[in-house]
Amino acid sequence: MTIKIALIGAGRIAKVHSKAIAASTDAELVAVTDALPEAARALALATGSKAADPDAIAADKSVDAVLVCTPTDTHADLIEKFAKAGKHVFCEKPVDLDLARAEAVVSIAEKAGVRLMLGFNRRYDPNFAGVRAAIDQGRIGGVEMVTITSRDPGAPDIAYASRSGGIFRDMTIHDLDMARFMLGEEPVAVSAHATVLIKPELKDIGDFDSATVILETASGKQAIITNSRRATYGYDQRVEVHGSLGVAGAGNQLENTVVIGTREGYSSAALQNFFMTRYTASYAAEIAEFIAALKENREPATTGRDGVIALKLADACVESVRQGRRIEV
Repeated sequence: MTIKIALIGAGRIAKVHSKAIAASTDAELVAVTDALPEAARALALATGSKAADPDAIAADKSVDAVLVCTPTDTHADLIEKFAKAGKHVFCEKPVDLDLARAEAVVSIAEKAGVRLMLGFNRRYDPNFAGVRAAIDQGRIGGVEMVTITSRDPGAPDIAYASRSGGIFRDMTIHDLDMARFMLGEEPVAVSAHATVLIKPELKDIGDFDSATVILETASGKQAIITNSRRATYGYDQRVEVHGSLGVAGAGNQLENTVVIGTREGYSSAALQNFFMTRYTASYAAEIAEFIAALKENREPATTGRDGVIALKLADACVESVRQGRRIEV
């Protein structure tokens, strides 16, 4: 059986996902829709599919699943719309910026009997997945501490930031999910600290550009997350897991692997400078997982419930900063 998929959105990430669908022998892209009809028509033409409006896609019984690749504030409504139409849904994070709405729409998808997968793509990065595999294989013993570094090359523009939900719901949420993935145990408390060091305008919308989070589990494991909206040296993405028998980590990726040695020392290429480049493999792998889950009639590796938990942790970070104290989750 070939899984017939429609793209909801025709922007940058939708174009990336269209390539993953094209690479699959088990799926076919059959329709594209976008708030800008010309964008939908252009992507449909490039992929050999058709441009259609959302209602037509929802009503089309031949469409098995949709990929929601639209702005955050449209996610929940689109998940609800297509779940009620009987379509399986892959959605970029987050489910919604409001926790109650996120919980409600995940329940709607569950009651509709459809699969809902959240786009926490970093779990599917081969390097981070390799760290998790080392944990599963017992190579570093029991997990004790996780350290996650995530720094963007530059701060977003204010127009984007003002509708993103803030650094914790937009940026840190990826790292909160990664912390859960590596800890193997749910956090029960959050301590967060945040400030504005880079882009003063963020203060005007109540946002931050520099943050540190400590997560605690019931057994005493800890995860430390550091975020910055400025990394002059490239896109900084690192994970280290310390265990009772050793340590496993995944470092940054360079633009190439050439190393030059002279009497002045050794030099290498710069870090990759863009998330779309750094996580190319993970984007392909997450769509492959979505297709495989539908083909095998099972839950995907990252579900709507994972989205709810990550959002709950992000909200706790916001509350911790606001109250200046540790928040139990």
